[in-house]
Amino acid sequence: MTEVNSPPSLGGWTRFVTARPRLSLLVALVLTALAVVAGSGVADRLGSGGWEDPTAQSTYATKALEREFPASQPNLLLLVDSGAASVDDPAVAAEAARLTARLTGERGVTGVGSYWGTKSPALRAKDGHEALIAAHLTGDEKTTTDTLDRIAPALRGTHGPVKVKVGGIVAVRHEMQTTIKEDLARAEMIALPVTLLLLVMVFGSAIAALLPLGIGIVAILGTNAVLRGLTEFTDVSVFALNLTTALGLGLAIDYALFIVRRFREELSTGAEPLPAVATTLRTAGRTVLFSALTVAVSLAAMLVFPMYFLRSFAYAGIAVVLLAAAAALILLPAALLLLGHRVNSLDLRRLFRRGRPAKASGSGEEGTAWARLATLVMRRAPFFALATTAVLVLLGLPFLGVKFGTADDRQLPSGAESHVVQQHIRDGFPGNPGGTLEVLAEGRATPAQYTAYKTRIAQLPEVVRVDGPVVQGDSAYFTVLPKGEAVDTTAQRLVGDLRATKAPFTTEVTGTAAVLVDSKHAIASRLPWAAGLIAVVTLLLVFLLTGSVVIPLQAVLLNALSLTAMFGAVVWVFQDGHLSGLLGFTSTGSIETTLPVLMFCVAFGLSMDYGVFLLSRIKEEYDRTGDHDEAIRHGLQRTGGLITAAAVILAVVMVAIGTSRVTNTKMLGLGIALAVLMDAMIVRSLLVPAVMRLTGRATWWAPGPLRRFHDRFGVSEGGENSLRGAGQYRHAAPPRGATSHNAPADENGDGSLNESGGVRAIR
Repeated sequence: MTEVNSPPSLGGWTRFVTARPRLSLLVALVLTALAVVAGSGVADRLGSGGWEDPTAQSTYATKALEREFPASQPNLLLLVDSGAASVDDPAVAAEAARLTARLTGERGVTGVGSYWGTKSPALRAKDGHEALIAAHLTGDEKTTTDTLDRIAPALRGTHGPVKVKVGGIVAVRHEMQTTIKEDLARAEMIALPVTLLLLVMVFGSAIAALLPLGIGIVAILGTNAVLRGLTEFTDVSVFALNLTTALGLGLAIDYALFIVRRFREELSTGAEPLPAVATTLRTAGRTVLFSALTVAVSLAAMLVFPMYFLRSFAYAGIAVVLLAAAAALILLPAALLLLGHRVNSLDLRRLFRRGRPAKASGSGEEGTAWARLATLVMRRAPFFALATTAVLVLLGLPFLGVKFGTADDRQLPSGAESHVVQQHIRDGFPGNPGGTLEVLAEGRATPAQYTAYKTRIAQLPEVVRVDGPVVQGDSAYFTVLPKGEAVDTTAQRLVGDLRATKAPFTTEVTGTAAVLVDSKHAIASRLPWAAGLIAVVTLLLVFLLTGSVVIPLQAVLLNALSLTAMFGAVVWVFQDGHLSGLLGFTSTGSIETTLPVLMFCVAFGLSMDYGVFLLSRIKEEYDRTGDHDEAIRHGLQRTGGLITAAAVILAVVMVAIGTSRVTNTKMLGLGIALAVLMDAMIVRSLLVPAVMRLTGRATWWAPGPLRRFHDRFGVSEGGENSLRGAGQYRHAAPPRGATSHNAPADENGDGSLNESGGVRAIR
């Protein structure tokens, strides 16, 4: 018989992270301080575009036009308001001429034109009291932003008889970048104290509650440093900062909740801190590692797409997931070893229990409630499986009417200057200034050939007017005004017709609708690869965790089903405009093309995060008892409260992100908050237990070769047989008040401990 009092046989990883815990924490503190320095100013180096495919025809044509015909691609607009006077008034015209000359003389500005210089009706408002000065700022995003910062203060405001507002693509992107930085700071001010309060409610102990926050802060600061380094080599979107904050806090809290809960559970059974850390790493630590891998793979799938907007979220997401997992598996065990039983110190909940008797040891009210729910769901498994599936499908139906579009100034608050300028242009100027298409013609051609080509495209049914050509050397361009809105089906169809029209020279089409067509094609052509990568790696990881071929298929399908409510809500709210007044955004009638891909990858990864937590505990109990129904009940009892608490905390963080004044960020935050809550409270609590009950013991089936593969390479939360693995760390006689390893009386199902339970006795 094994001597249970013998020194614990620590694994290599446990020896590594616990050998010098003080040194580990000191090194982490130094590295975090360096990350603060390295990541400082990262937001100023991030871009606010990245929605277009850099390899697309429209992108090539845009860059060529910017180079050869800068006046054709104005990215800076000055809206000149003449007040009660006409824009043709001599005093107004003279002041506009001075502004145009001043802008022409600025460094980094080219292609300056104005209504007063060209008399183009497209640059004059229909009421005759507003007109435009247009220019092109040269350089990349950072260069154009610097130029705008330098020249805009002197241009905007009152100049004699006119008032000037600054707009255009450069101004929109600059204002979006500034707004996101301000909103992110506000979101962090909201999320951090609320998260700490919720953690105190979950853990009771203020000491335990501070640990997840510390892990999250380390992950966020480390990721900012990584993003700052990446900006030296590639473009990174400023929107990625929001994901860094959300996942840094959310995943760090998830992982720390799981590890701290298991550590406290081990302490409650009489284990000393070192063996408790060892058991925690061997069980919960392995689950955290698998969870981090599944989330990282879901986010890595965005690297398949060429848009740097999506790739930026992959960079930020992978970095923050790996850093959160590393901090949870290295720094957190060191801190727990140093704290020992003091992890339960400063129980703030006792302040609210004065005058009330403490719960009896082993009451486990919350855990009992989850066990009763599991029993009810399994007893009525067909009903719960069909009902929850029907509800989720019904909530997702609005997504069938999704319309894809491009991001524009309406992402900004209605009072933002650049939004005001663009809205005045949309409402008050003739034609459809934002919807024109440009056709770049390259190759030597005669005037007659240009005229013949212009005639052919003017006869297309979707065309209102064709202007041009504007010729320079062997290149020229035509401006085509389509019928309808800028990116509606008519404009998109016209893009295809223009590209199919034969010409004696090479043609490329660009413009808002062309960018949308190319972006949709880029996403559609690569979406199967991204989905396949997520599915295959998820199936493999869940198989290695469970040894079943049925459970991985269930996990992928049910996870995808859990996202239907999010996609339905996105269309119903943000596309169709319901609740726009309450939430404070301007509906454009469409969803930016890349947003559904981003939201799927993030939400699917987070759903798998919770799925791994539940399945690992079910698997551990099934290995111990061989009782399928009891394993489901036990798994939900032990993790139901934990998963719900983690989901609520992550939802709080995402809602804080969703308070942003930028519509895409608002959509991302609120949509993922909804997906997380639906997954934790509906799918994990009702649908998964019901489906596993219906599949019965077949849930654990795998063909012989795969069973042998799992026996050799697979792992689970319990590692070796959980009883055998735990026994070597157990004292022969646990202290009075403690219970056995497999049934801790003070476990409430969420990781919190009863006041009179094992921890009190140990003290």
